[in-house]
Amino acid sequence: MSTEVTRLANGLRVVSHHMPHLETVSLGVWVAAGARHEQAHEHGISHLLEHMAFKGTERRSASDIAEEIEAVGGELNAATSLETTAYFARILKGDIAIALDILADILQIPRYAQDELEREREVILQEIAATRDSPDEMAYELLQDAAYPDQAIGRPILGTTESVTRFSAEDLRAFLKANYGAARMVVSAAGHVEHAELVRHAEAQFAGLNGGIGSRFEPARYVGGTRTSAKPFEQSHLVMAFAGPSYRAQEFYTAQVFSGLFGGGMSSRLFQEVRERRGLCYAIYSSCWALADTGLFGIHAATGPEMLGKLIDVVGEQLVSAAAERPGEAELARAKAQLKAGLLMGLESSSARAEQMARQLLLFDRLIEPPELIERIDAVTADAVRELAAALVSGSPPSVAVVGAGRKGEGYARAAAERVMHV
Repeated sequence: MSTEVTRLANGLRVVSHHMPHLETVSLGVWVAAGARHEQAHEHGISHLLEHMAFKGTERRSASDIAEEIEAVGGELNAATSLETTAYFARILKGDIAIALDILADILQIPRYAQDELEREREVILQEIAATRDSPDEMAYELLQDAAYPDQAIGRPILGTTESVTRFSAEDLRAFLKANYGAARMVVSAAGHVEHAELVRHAEAQFAGLNGGIGSRFEPARYVGGTRTSAKPFEQSHLVMAFAGPSYRAQEFYTAQVFSGLFGGGMSSRLFQEVRERRGLCYAIYSSCWALADTGLFGIHAATGPEMLGKLIDVVGEQLVSAAAERPGEAELARAKAQLKAGLLMGLESSSARAEQMARQLLLFDRLIEPPELIERIDAVTADAVRELAAALVSGSPPSVAVVGAGRKGEGYARAAAERVMHV
Protein backbone atom coordinates (compact mmCIF):
# COMPACT_ATOMS: atom_id res chain seq x y z
CA MET A 1 0.00 0.00 0.00
CA SER A 2 1.60 3.26 -1.15
CA THR A 3 0.74 5.37 1.88
CA GLU A 4 3.10 7.68 3.75
CA VAL A 5 2.74 9.75 6.92
CA THR A 6 4.86 12.70 8.07
CA ARG A 7 4.51 14.72 11.25
CA LEU A 8 5.62 18.34 11.02
CA ALA A 9 7.47 20.11 13.84
CA ASN A 10 4.28 21.74 15.13
CA GLY A 11 2.45 18.40 15.33
CA LEU A 12 0.48 18.62 12.08
CA ARG A 13 0.24 15.22 10.40
CA VAL A 14 0.43 14.89 6.62
CA VAL A 15 -0.70 11.64 4.99
CA SER A 16 -1.00 10.58 1.38
CA HIS A 17 -1.99 7.58 -0.71
CA HIS A 18 -0.49 7.52 -4.19
CA MET A 19 -2.99 6.31 -6.82
CA PRO A 20 -1.04 6.71 -10.09
CA HIS A 21 -3.90 5.63 -12.36
CA LEU A 22 -5.85 8.79 -11.47
CA GLU A 23 -5.49 12.27 -12.95
CA THR A 24 -6.99 13.97 -9.90
CA VAL A 25 -6.28 14.44 -6.21
CA SER A 26 -8.70 14.59 -3.29
CA LEU A 27 -7.17 16.48 -0.41
CA GLY A 28 -8.27 18.30 2.67
CA VAL A 29 -7.69 19.32 6.23
CA TRP A 30 -9.50 17.35 8.92
CA VAL A 31 -9.76 18.95 12.37
CA ALA A 32 -10.53 17.06 15.58
CA ALA A 33 -13.07 19.68 16.57
CA GLY A 34 -16.77 19.30 16.01
CA ALA A 35 -20.14 19.75 17.63
CA ARG A 36 -19.33 17.74 20.74
CA HIS A 37 -16.47 20.12 21.56
CA GLU A 38 -18.95 22.96 22.00
CA GLN A 39 -20.03 24.34 25.35
CA ALA A 40 -23.77 24.84 25.84
CA HIS A 41 -23.57 28.51 24.85
CA GLU A 42 -21.63 27.52 21.70
CA HIS A 43 -24.26 25.15 20.30
CA GLY A 44 -23.97 25.22 16.50
CA ILE A 45 -20.81 27.30 16.30
CA SER A 46 -18.72 24.54 14.67
CA HIS A 47 -21.15 24.40 11.76
CA LEU A 48 -21.33 28.18 11.42
CA LEU A 49 -17.51 28.35 11.51
CA GLU A 50 -17.36 25.84 8.65
CA HIS A 51 -19.80 27.92 6.59
CA MET A 52 -17.95 31.17 7.27
CA ALA A 53 -14.61 29.70 6.20
CA PHE A 54 -15.52 30.27 2.54
CA LYS A 55 -16.80 33.83 3.05
CA GLY A 56 -13.50 35.64 2.74
CA THR A 57 -10.00 35.85 4.21
CA GLU A 58 -7.45 38.61 4.66
CA ARG A 59 -6.10 37.76 1.19
CA ARG A 60 -9.21 36.65 -0.70
CA SER A 61 -12.85 37.65 -0.94
CA ALA A 62 -15.57 35.01 -1.05
CA SER A 63 -15.79 35.40 -4.82
CA ASP A 64 -11.98 35.15 -5.13
CA ILE A 65 -12.06 31.78 -3.33
CA ALA A 66 -14.75 30.41 -5.63
CA GLU A 67 -13.19 31.80 -8.81
CA GLU A 68 -9.63 30.65 -8.07
CA ILE A 69 -10.53 27.03 -7.40
CA GLU A 70 -12.95 26.86 -10.33
CA ALA A 71 -10.41 28.49 -12.65
CA VAL A 72 -8.42 25.25 -12.41
CA GLY A 73 -11.54 23.06 -12.64
CA GLY A 74 -11.49 22.19 -8.96
CA GLU A 75 -14.13 22.21 -6.27
CA LEU A 76 -14.18 23.04 -2.57
CA ASN A 77 -16.47 21.80 0.17
CA ALA A 78 -16.64 21.23 3.91
CA ALA A 79 -18.56 19.18 6.46
CA THR A 80 -19.16 19.31 10.21
CA SER A 81 -19.73 16.21 12.31
CA LEU A 82 -19.86 15.57 16.04
CA GLU A 83 -16.11 14.99 16.40
CA THR A 84 -14.52 16.55 13.31
CA THR A 85 -14.78 19.35 10.80
CA ALA A 86 -13.35 18.76 7.33
CA TYR A 87 -12.37 21.24 4.63
CA PHE A 88 -11.55 19.53 1.35
CA ALA A 89 -10.93 19.99 -2.35
CA ARG A 90 -10.77 17.92 -5.48
CA ILE A 91 -8.41 19.14 -8.16
CA LEU A 92 -6.30 18.00 -11.09
CA LYS A 93 -2.96 16.51 -10.10
CA GLY A 94 -0.98 19.66 -10.93
CA ASP A 95 -3.03 21.99 -8.75
CA ILE A 96 -2.22 20.83 -5.21
CA ALA A 97 -0.42 24.09 -4.40
CA ILE A 98 -3.41 26.34 -5.13
CA ALA A 99 -5.82 24.08 -3.23
CA LEU A 100 -3.64 24.01 -0.12
CA ASP A 101 -3.03 27.75 -0.35
CA ILE A 102 -6.77 28.41 -0.27
CA LEU A 103 -7.37 25.89 2.54
CA ALA A 104 -4.55 27.45 4.57
CA ASP A 105 -6.11 30.88 4.10
CA ILE A 106 -9.60 29.93 5.22
CA LEU A 107 -8.30 28.10 8.29
CA GLN A 108 -5.72 30.64 9.45
CA ILE A 109 -6.74 34.13 8.31
CA PRO A 110 -10.54 34.22 7.91
CA ARG A 111 -12.16 37.67 7.98
CA TYR A 112 -15.63 36.94 9.37
CA ALA A 113 -16.96 40.20 7.88
CA GLN A 114 -20.21 41.28 9.51
CA ASP A 115 -22.19 41.47 6.25
CA GLU A 116 -21.08 37.97 5.27
CA LEU A 117 -21.89 36.68 8.75
CA GLU A 118 -25.42 38.04 8.57
CA ARG A 119 -26.03 36.50 5.16
CA GLU A 120 -24.65 33.10 6.13
CA ARG A 121 -26.59 33.15 9.37
CA GLU A 122 -29.78 33.36 7.31
CA VAL A 123 -28.63 30.46 5.13
CA ILE A 124 -28.17 28.26 8.21
CA LEU A 125 -31.52 29.32 9.65
CA GLN A 126 -33.10 28.09 6.42
CA GLU A 127 -31.10 24.87 6.72
CA ILE A 128 -32.45 24.39 10.26
CA ALA A 129 -35.99 25.06 9.03
CA ALA A 130 -35.55 22.47 6.28
CA THR A 131 -34.92 19.73 8.85
CA ARG A 132 -38.44 20.31 10.16
CA ASP A 133 -39.72 19.13 6.77
CA SER A 134 -37.61 15.96 6.82
CA PRO A 135 -39.04 13.17 9.01
CA ASP A 136 -35.76 11.21 8.76
CA GLU A 137 -33.72 14.09 10.13
CA MET A 138 -36.27 14.84 12.83
CA ALA A 139 -36.26 11.20 13.94
CA TYR A 140 -32.48 11.04 14.22
CA GLU A 141 -32.29 14.32 16.11
CA LEU A 142 -34.87 13.01 18.59
CA LEU A 143 -32.99 9.72 18.86
CA GLN A 144 -29.72 11.49 19.67
CA ASP A 145 -31.44 13.48 22.39
CA ALA A 146 -32.97 10.33 23.87
CA ALA A 147 -29.64 8.49 23.87
CA TYR A 148 -27.48 11.38 25.13
CA PRO A 149 -29.70 13.98 26.84
CA ASP A 150 -28.20 17.22 28.15
CA GLN A 151 -24.90 16.59 26.34
CA ALA A 152 -23.26 18.18 23.32
CA ILE A 153 -23.27 14.78 21.62
CA GLY A 154 -27.07 14.69 21.85
CA ARG A 155 -27.70 18.12 20.33
CA PRO A 156 -28.32 18.88 16.62
CA ILE A 157 -25.10 19.81 14.84
CA LEU A 158 -26.78 22.79 13.12
CA GLY A 159 -27.62 24.49 16.41
CA THR A 160 -30.93 26.24 17.02
CA THR A 161 -32.48 29.44 15.71
CA GLU A 162 -31.67 31.12 19.01
CA SER A 163 -28.03 29.99 19.23
CA VAL A 164 -27.14 30.73 15.61
CA THR A 165 -28.75 34.18 15.83
CA ARG A 166 -26.60 35.32 18.75
CA PHE A 167 -23.10 34.30 17.52
CA SER A 168 -20.67 37.13 16.75
CA ALA A 169 -17.44 37.27 14.78
CA GLU A 170 -15.57 37.37 18.10
CA ASP A 171 -17.23 34.09 19.11
CA LEU A 172 -16.05 32.46 15.89
CA ARG A 173 -12.48 33.67 16.36
CA ALA A 174 -12.42 32.44 19.96
CA PHE A 175 -13.62 28.96 18.98
CA LEU A 176 -11.14 28.79 16.10
CA LYS A 177 -8.24 29.80 18.34
CA ALA A 178 -9.21 27.36 21.08
CA ASN A 179 -9.82 24.31 18.90
CA TYR A 180 -7.90 24.54 15.61
CA GLY A 181 -4.41 23.61 16.79
CA ALA A 182 -1.92 21.88 14.48
CA ALA A 183 -1.63 18.83 16.75
CA ARG A 184 -5.29 18.01 16.22
CA MET A 185 -5.26 18.53 12.44
CA VAL A 186 -4.46 16.22 9.54
CA VAL A 187 -3.70 17.12 5.93
CA SER A 188 -4.79 14.08 3.93
CA ALA A 189 -4.58 13.46 0.18
CA ALA A 190 -5.30 10.54 -2.12
CA GLY A 191 -4.94 10.29 -5.86
CA HIS A 192 -2.12 11.25 -8.20
CA VAL A 193 -0.06 12.84 -5.43
CA GLU A 194 3.62 12.68 -4.49
CA HIS A 195 4.10 12.65 -0.73
CA ALA A 196 7.25 14.77 -0.69
CA GLU A 197 5.50 17.48 -2.71
CA LEU A 198 2.47 17.40 -0.41
CA VAL A 199 4.68 17.71 2.68
CA ARG A 200 6.61 20.60 1.14
CA HIS A 201 3.44 22.55 0.40
CA ALA A 202 1.88 21.71 3.77
CA GLU A 203 4.97 22.85 5.61
CA ALA A 204 5.06 26.11 3.68
CA GLN A 205 1.38 26.81 4.38
CA PHE A 206 0.90 25.50 7.94
CA ALA A 207 4.29 25.59 9.68
CA GLY A 208 3.31 28.74 11.58
CA LEU A 209 0.11 27.23 12.93
CA ASN A 210 -0.16 26.97 16.71
CA GLY A 211 0.64 23.45 17.84
CA GLY A 212 -1.74 23.46 20.84
CA ILE A 213 -4.06 20.50 21.39
CA GLY A 214 -7.17 22.57 22.16
CA SER A 215 -10.15 21.69 24.32
CA ARG A 216 -11.43 18.19 25.07
CA PHE A 217 -14.98 16.88 25.01
CA GLU A 218 -16.82 15.42 27.98
CA PRO A 219 -17.13 11.60 28.03
CA ALA A 220 -20.40 10.35 26.57
CA ARG A 221 -23.13 9.18 28.97
CA TYR A 222 -25.65 6.92 27.26
CA VAL A 223 -29.08 7.18 28.93
CA GLY A 224 -31.85 5.99 26.61
CA GLY A 225 -35.54 6.87 26.51
CA THR A 226 -38.31 7.83 24.10
CA ARG A 227 -38.93 10.96 22.02
CA THR A 228 -41.74 11.74 19.59
CA SER A 229 -43.04 14.43 17.27
CA ALA A 230 -46.72 14.81 16.50
CA LYS A 231 -46.06 16.62 13.21
CA PRO A 232 -47.98 14.79 10.48
CA PHE A 233 -46.22 13.06 7.58
CA GLU A 234 -47.37 10.52 5.01
CA GLN A 235 -45.43 7.76 6.81
CA SER A 236 -44.48 7.04 10.38
CA HIS A 237 -40.75 6.75 11.02
CA LEU A 238 -39.51 4.44 13.75
CA VAL A 239 -35.88 4.65 14.86
CA MET A 240 -34.62 2.62 17.80
CA ALA A 241 -31.10 2.17 19.08
CA PHE A 242 -29.04 0.50 21.76
CA ALA A 243 -25.73 1.52 23.31
CA GLY A 244 -23.07 0.02 21.06
CA PRO A 245 -19.28 -0.19 20.81
CA SER A 246 -17.11 2.80 20.00
CA TYR A 247 -14.60 2.92 17.14
CA ARG A 248 -11.90 1.93 19.60
CA ALA A 249 -13.77 -1.00 21.16
CA GLN A 250 -12.73 -4.58 20.43
CA GLU A 251 -16.35 -5.43 19.56
CA PHE A 252 -16.66 -2.75 16.85
CA TYR A 253 -16.13 -5.17 13.95
CA THR A 254 -18.44 -7.74 15.50
CA ALA A 255 -21.14 -5.07 15.60
CA GLN A 256 -20.50 -4.24 11.95
CA VAL A 257 -20.90 -7.89 10.95
CA PHE A 258 -24.05 -8.24 13.05
CA SER A 259 -25.52 -5.12 11.48
CA GLY A 260 -24.88 -6.57 8.03
CA LEU A 261 -26.67 -9.84 8.66
CA PHE A 262 -29.46 -8.30 10.74
CA GLY A 263 -30.43 -5.39 8.50
CA GLY A 264 -27.67 -4.56 6.06
CA GLY A 265 -28.96 -5.75 2.70
CA MET A 266 -31.65 -7.57 0.76
CA SER A 267 -30.64 -10.93 2.26
CA SER A 268 -30.67 -9.59 5.83
CA ARG A 269 -33.12 -10.83 8.44
CA LEU A 270 -35.05 -7.58 8.76
CA PHE A 271 -35.42 -7.06 5.01
CA GLN A 272 -36.53 -10.63 4.39
CA GLU A 273 -38.95 -10.85 7.30
CA VAL A 274 -40.34 -7.31 7.48
CA ARG A 275 -40.51 -6.42 3.80
CA GLU A 276 -40.41 -9.60 1.75
CA ARG A 277 -42.55 -11.91 3.90
CA ARG A 278 -44.80 -9.42 5.71
CA GLY A 279 -44.88 -6.40 3.40
CA LEU A 280 -44.82 -4.03 6.37
CA CYS A 281 -42.62 -1.34 4.82
CA TYR A 282 -40.66 -0.40 1.73
CA ALA A 283 -37.26 -0.16 3.43
CA ILE A 284 -35.81 -1.20 6.77
CA TYR A 285 -32.21 -1.35 7.81
CA SER A 286 -29.83 -1.46 10.74
CA SER A 287 -26.59 0.45 11.17
CA CYS A 288 -23.66 0.95 13.53
CA TRP A 289 -22.85 4.55 14.42
CA ALA A 290 -19.61 5.01 16.33
CA LEU A 291 -17.52 7.76 17.88
CA ALA A 292 -14.29 7.76 19.87
CA ASP A 293 -15.88 6.68 23.15
CA THR A 294 -19.40 5.51 22.39
CA GLY A 295 -21.66 4.12 19.71
CA LEU A 296 -25.19 3.16 18.78
CA PHE A 297 -26.65 0.12 17.08
CA GLY A 298 -29.75 1.42 15.34
CA ILE A 299 -32.77 0.20 13.37
CA HIS A 300 -34.80 2.49 11.08
CA ALA A 301 -38.03 1.84 9.22
CA ALA A 302 -40.91 3.88 7.81
CA THR A 303 -44.41 2.56 7.33
CA GLY A 304 -48.06 3.54 7.50
CA PRO A 305 -49.30 4.44 10.99
CA GLU A 306 -51.73 1.52 10.95
CA MET A 307 -48.87 -0.98 10.54
CA LEU A 308 -46.48 0.50 13.08
CA GLY A 309 -47.59 -1.76 15.92
CA LYS A 310 -47.07 -4.93 13.87
CA LEU A 311 -43.70 -3.65 12.66
CA ILE A 312 -42.58 -3.17 16.27
CA ASP A 313 -43.62 -6.73 17.13
CA VAL A 314 -41.74 -8.26 14.21
CA VAL A 315 -38.54 -6.29 14.94
CA GLY A 316 -38.78 -7.45 18.55
CA GLU A 317 -39.13 -11.06 17.41
CA GLN A 318 -36.03 -10.75 15.26
CA LEU A 319 -34.04 -9.30 18.15
CA VAL A 320 -35.16 -12.21 20.38
CA SER A 321 -33.93 -14.65 17.76
CA ALA A 322 -30.59 -12.87 17.25
CA ALA A 323 -29.91 -12.76 20.99
CA ALA A 324 -30.85 -16.42 21.51
CA GLU A 325 -29.21 -18.23 18.60
CA ARG A 326 -25.92 -17.86 16.81
CA PRO A 327 -26.10 -17.18 13.07
CA GLY A 328 -25.44 -19.91 10.55
CA GLU A 329 -22.08 -20.07 8.83
CA ALA A 330 -23.52 -19.17 5.41
CA GLU A 331 -25.33 -16.14 6.85
CA LEU A 332 -22.19 -15.04 8.67
CA ALA A 333 -20.08 -15.45 5.54
CA ARG A 334 -22.52 -13.33 3.51
CA ALA A 335 -22.40 -10.52 6.05
CA LYS A 336 -18.60 -10.59 6.11
CA ALA A 337 -18.43 -10.58 2.30
CA GLN A 338 -20.75 -7.56 2.13
CA LEU A 339 -18.71 -5.67 4.69
CA LYS A 340 -15.38 -6.42 3.02
CA ALA A 341 -16.67 -5.62 -0.45
CA GLY A 342 -18.12 -2.32 0.74
CA LEU A 343 -14.81 -1.42 2.37
CA LEU A 344 -12.69 -2.24 -0.67
CA MET A 345 -15.09 -0.69 -3.19
CA GLY A 346 -15.19 2.49 -1.14
CA LEU A 347 -11.41 2.75 -1.20
CA GLU A 348 -11.46 2.96 -4.98
CA SER A 349 -12.67 6.52 -4.40
CA SER A 350 -9.85 8.96 -3.70
CA SER A 351 -12.10 11.15 -1.56
CA ALA A 352 -13.20 8.18 0.56
CA ARG A 353 -9.59 7.09 0.99
CA ALA A 354 -8.44 10.58 2.04
CA GLU A 355 -11.23 10.77 4.59
CA GLN A 356 -10.53 7.29 5.95
CA MET A 357 -6.82 8.02 6.47
CA ALA A 358 -7.55 11.31 8.24
CA ARG A 359 -10.14 9.69 10.51
CA GLN A 360 -7.76 6.87 11.46
CA LEU A 361 -4.93 9.25 12.33
CA LEU A 362 -7.23 11.41 14.45
CA LEU A 363 -8.65 8.37 16.28
CA PHE A 364 -5.65 6.04 16.54
CA ASP A 365 -2.62 8.15 15.52
CA ARG A 366 -1.80 5.46 12.96
CA LEU A 367 -3.17 4.05 9.74
CA ILE A 368 -5.08 0.78 9.71
CA GLU A 369 -4.47 -0.60 6.24
CA PRO A 370 -7.11 -2.67 4.39
CA PRO A 371 -5.42 -6.06 5.02
CA GLU A 372 -5.63 -5.46 8.77
CA LEU A 373 -9.27 -4.38 8.49
CA ILE A 374 -10.08 -7.52 6.48
CA GLU A 375 -8.32 -9.65 9.09
CA ARG A 376 -10.43 -8.12 11.87
CA ILE A 377 -13.63 -8.81 9.95
CA ASP A 378 -12.63 -12.39 9.20
CA ALA A 379 -11.88 -12.97 12.89
CA VAL A 380 -15.51 -12.38 13.93
CA THR A 381 -17.18 -15.64 15.01
CA ALA A 382 -20.83 -16.72 15.13
CA ASP A 383 -20.63 -16.98 18.91
CA ALA A 384 -19.30 -13.43 19.16
CA VAL A 385 -22.19 -12.15 17.03
CA ARG A 386 -24.82 -13.82 19.23
CA GLU A 387 -23.14 -12.58 22.41
CA LEU A 388 -23.02 -9.05 21.05
CA ALA A 389 -26.69 -9.15 20.04
CA ALA A 390 -27.62 -10.33 23.52
CA ALA A 391 -25.45 -7.66 25.15
CA LEU A 392 -26.95 -4.89 23.02
CA VAL A 393 -30.55 -5.55 23.99
CA SER A 394 -29.90 -6.40 27.65
CA GLY A 395 -27.14 -3.96 28.50
CA SER A 396 -29.02 -0.65 28.67
CA PRO A 397 -32.45 0.88 28.02
CA PRO A 398 -33.23 1.41 24.33
CA SER A 399 -33.57 4.81 22.69
CA VAL A 400 -36.68 5.16 20.53
CA ALA A 401 -37.95 7.99 18.33
CA VAL A 402 -41.24 8.03 16.41
CA VAL A 403 -42.13 10.74 13.89
CA GLY A 404 -45.27 10.97 11.76
CA ALA A 405 -47.72 8.93 13.83
CA GLY A 406 -49.46 11.98 15.27
CA ARG A 407 -50.71 11.75 18.83
CA LYS A 408 -50.30 7.98 18.79
CA GLY A 409 -46.54 8.34 18.41
CA GLU A 410 -45.88 8.48 22.13
CA GLY A 411 -47.73 5.22 22.70
CA TYR A 412 -45.89 3.50 19.86
CA ALA A 413 -42.52 4.71 21.18
CA ARG A 414 -43.27 3.35 24.65
CA ALA A 415 -44.48 0.06 23.15
CA ALA A 416 -41.28 -0.30 21.12
CA ALA A 417 -39.10 0.41 24.17
CA GLU A 418 -41.01 -2.08 26.31
CA ARG A 419 -40.96 -4.72 23.57
CA VAL A 420 -37.21 -4.74 23.18
CA MET A 421 -36.54 -4.35 26.91
CA HIS A 422 -38.10 -7.78 27.42
CA VAL A 423 -35.87 -9.52 24.90
